Amino acid sequence: MSVLLIAGSPSERSRTAALLEAAGQRLESRGVLVDRLRVRDLSPQALILADFGHRSISQATGQVAQAEVIIVATPVYKAAYSGVLKVFLDLLPQDAFAGKTILPLATGGSPNHMLALDYALRPVLQSLGARHILSGIFATDSQVVLSPEGSYTVAPDIGARLDAAVHILLTETLKPSLAHAGRFASVPFSQVRCSV
Repeated sequence: MSVLLIAGSPSERSRTAALLEAAGQRLESRGVLVDRLRVRDLSPQALILADFGHRSISQATGQVAQAEVIIVATPVYKAAYSGVLKVFLDLLPQDAFAGKTILPLATGGSPNHMLALDYALRPVLQSLGARHILSGIFATDSQVVLSPEGSYTVAPDIGARLDAAVHILLTETLKPSLAHAGRFASVPFSQVRCSV
C-alpha cells in the first residue's frame, strides 16, 4: 500500500509543499509508505505538449497508478487550482483515480479562497474516477508560517485537521486493506465442505 503526495505548486519551496509534507510526515510516522511527486519537476515541454511518451510523464502516471491513496496539494490562483496541476491532471487517463481515495489540500492568501477546493478541484478529481474524496483542508498564509530559519510551521488548528484526515485514511482506507495482507483468500460458502 502506498500514498502518493502530488505537489501542484510551481514554486520550489512553498506553503503548499509544507502543508503536503506535514500530511506525509504524519503518515510516515505511522508506518505508511509515502511516495512523492512534484509536478514542477516534470518536463515543462512534455507537460505543455502532452507528450505522454516522455519518461518523466510516464513515470508520474505510473506513480499515480500504483498509489491507493493520493493527497494532492495546490495553491489557489484566480479562484482555482494551479495551472501546473491542471496541465498534469489533463494528461492522466480518464480513470486514473478509479478506486482511489483522495485528500485535497490547498493554500491561499485568505479564507475567501477556501471554496476553490469544492468548486474547482473536486469536480476534476471526481471526473478522474476517484472512489472517495475526503473533506479538503484549506490553510491560509497565516496558518502555514515561515520561520526565521527558513522552514514552514503548520498552525495547530491545521495540524489537528491533518491528524483527523490521517486517522480517517488509516482506519477507513489503509488499515482495512492491510488487515487482509498475509491472510488466506476468502472462500464462498458454497465451496465449504465439511463432514459430520
